Amino acid sequence: MTYLFGLIGYPIKHSLSPWIHTQFMEKTNITGSYEIFEIDLNTDFKQAIAELRERNINGFNITVPYKEKIISELDSLDDQAKRIGAVNTVLNYKGQLIGYNTDGLGYVKSLEMAYPKIKTTDIKILLLGAGGAARGIYNGLKGSGYLNIDIANRTIEKAEEIKKTFTKGETKVMSLQAAEQVLDQYDLIVQTTSVGMKPNVAEEIVNLNKLKPNVIVSDIVYQPIMTQFLKSAQEKGAQIHTGHTMLLYQAQLAFNIWTETQVDVGNMDKKLEKILEG
Repeated sequence: MTYLFGLIGYPIKHSLSPWIHTQFMEKTNITGSYEIFEIDLNTDFKQAIAELRERNINGFNITVPYKEKIISELDSLDDQAKRIGAVNTVLNYKGQLIGYNTDGLGYVKSLEMAYPKIKTTDIKILLLGAGGAARGIYNGLKGSGYLNIDIANRTIEKAEEIKKTFTKGETKVMSLQAAEQVLDQYDLIVQTTSVGMKPNVAEEIVNLNKLKPNVIVSDIVYQPIMTQFLKSAQEKGAQIHTGHTMLLYQAQLAFNIWTETQVDVGNMDKKLEKILEG
């Protein structure tokens, strides 16, 4: 069998997903290709998805700005995607398009691979931001048993919306300014927004002066890999967790959904780091 996979979004010409999934296919001796399907904002989105169906694409990823828009074009959603309200992976199962979200669980896996002992501790977590990535990560963490998660955001209402998606455990919401004053209460702080991404590499979402010793500070931005936020955290003695591994592990989960094949990431995180650093 020859597979056809792909990515839809805009703009995505420089996406690393083709490289990642080509590596996965080589590792598992699966024959196929992974193509870029860039859908610009003036294109008929419904028609573009219909054309993918006609091509019998086996599965595809979705990135911004279509993670929510894709839902109306799908036949069904798995529970995680339904709760999050966004889809990043679609499986074509006998002509039926089924939506999944591997972002949150991909993040959790990347975190636990970097810090294996974190699974055995009852840690207190703060998410910075309340967009689509925060929704996925919040639900991924909660579903994995991390129940003590607070959310800080510029607009409190968006954070409140995320809080409602999962009823287990405690969640407080606060402004970013309020979060700066209580950073020393947290064991893990996760930056879930695009703040600090190229070209705005000098930006930081909050001031990190009140970090407690040995806290883990995580940033999902991976261009650059060492964001100013992570540099500031490291200077204050924090342990850091970079964003490129989330990209890798959410892709690994998507590949398993499409092929029912487990693929070993191996040293791909190091290779990906070198590619990103040029």
